[in-house]
Order: sequence, then structure tokens, then C-alpha cells
Amino acid sequence: MQKKLSLLVTSFASFALLSMSACSLLPEKADETKNWSVTKLYAEARDEMNGGHYEAAIKLFERLESSYPFGTYATQAQMEIAYAHYKTQDQAQALAAIERFIKLHPNHPQADYMYYLRGLVTFNDQIGFLSAIYSQDPTERDPKATRESFAAFKALVDKFPDSKYAPDAISRMKYLVNAMAQYEVHVANYYYRRGAYLAAFNRAQGAVADYGDAPATEEALFLMIRSHDKMGNLLLRDDAQRVFVKTYPNSKFLNPNAKQRSWFNFWSKKTD
Repeated sequence: MQKKLSLLVTSFASFALLSMSACSLLPEKADETKNWSVTKLYAEARDEMNGGHYEAAIKLFERLESSYPFGTYATQAQMEIAYAHYKTQDQAQALAAIERFIKLHPNHPQADYMYYLRGLVTFNDQIGFLSAIYSQDPTERDPKATRESFAAFKALVDKFPDSKYAPDAISRMKYLVNAMAQYEVHVANYYYRRGAYLAAFNRAQGAVADYGDAPATEEALFLMIRSHDKMGNLLLRDDAQRVFVKTYPNSKFLNPNAKQRSWFNFWSKKTD
């Protein structure tokens, strides 16, 4: 029995050695990009990007940057890598690439775009203009990403007020402000439904104080009136209601049958 076991072990070891030897004789797969010029690398990477093959594009841009680390192509590759990560919805990698670019090239002619892209990455990760099609109201989510996105767009507008991306950034900032205000209203309504009227009032009052120009403050002020009523603060309730009626004479809360405008479409409202 021991002799058979010894023969089996010897046979297995011999097979393993032969397998390793055979593998070592096989030629390694050649890297076809090894001798490509910088222009060819960039052209091939752009073709992958245009075809929506972002992972492949990232690899080619990374090869370009490592093989030709200096010059305009390398700088452009860094920007393209950040955008490709954004398109694959890899937020962490996209933000890392953006921060690296901004640190290396703070005065680059397209630095404003990288600031804008930083806002888009956080904006689309949690919110997005099309979020209304999903079952969850985006303002019911943790507002951390909302604040980060607002800060990113604000940095763009503050640093590059004349950037071509500034108008869109401002529009998104307005959306984000209302999203933050609406989140506070959601919390206030949560407290109100559970009978915590003082907590509901304080949260609604905070929304009015912090986001006075946001459309969501209409509901916040109305909630303050209801909370005063529940707490028996009738004089304060009446004062708040007078302010409310004067400020929002056509409010949907005063006329439940009035046609309501979705809060997430507030930017389409015509101004005088």
C-alpha cells in the first residue's frame, strides 16, 4: 500500500513538473500597444470612448500616460480617464482622477471643466434630473451627497464665474438647495405625523430660515402653522397664517383642488 502511494506521489510530481515546463515554453502574450506612438494610443483610446467601451479606453489612456508622461497628450489623457470613470459610474475613481488633475494643473485652460465634472459625479450619483422617474423621492435620501454636489458646483462658480459651465452649475445649485430644503420638510412632516409638534415646528422653521428662497419653504411655513395649531399657540398660528397668505396667496395648501406643480420642476417656473 505504501509502495502504491509512493508511486502515485511520484507520478503527480512528475506531471506537475512537465506541466510547468510546458507552460514556460509557451510564448508570453505580446502587448500590442508597447510600441504604439502617442498619437496612435490617443486615437485608439478615443475610438474606444466613442464606442462606449470606457474600461478599454481607461486602460489605453493609462498606458499613454505611463509611456508618454509629459506633454499635452498626457494631460488630456488624465481628463479623459476622469470622464471615463464618471461614465462607468465609478464615483470614487472619478473623484480621485479629478482631484489629481486639479492638483497637478490648477491653471489649466480646462480646469473649470474638471470642477464642473466633480459636481456632476456627486450630483448624478445620488440625485440627477431624471430621479423623478424612480419610486423614491431623492429628497428623502441622506443629504450628504446633495451638500457635496452643491459645494462642488459652488467652487466652480466662485473660481470661474465666466465659465461656460457656470450657468448650468447655477441651475443645478438651485435644484440642490430645494432638495436640501425639501429634505428638512420631510423630516418635519415625520415629526408632525408622530405628534412631536415642537420638533416639527423647529425643523420647518429651520428650513425657512436656511432656504428662504427655495420653493419647499412654502410647505415648511404651512407646517409651522399646523404645528402652532396643534400646540395651542393660536396667536402665533394666526400671525404665521397671515404671513403665509400674503406670501403665497394662490398656495395649493390653501386650495387643495388647485393644480400642483411638481417640486422637482421648479426651475421651469416663469419669473417676472
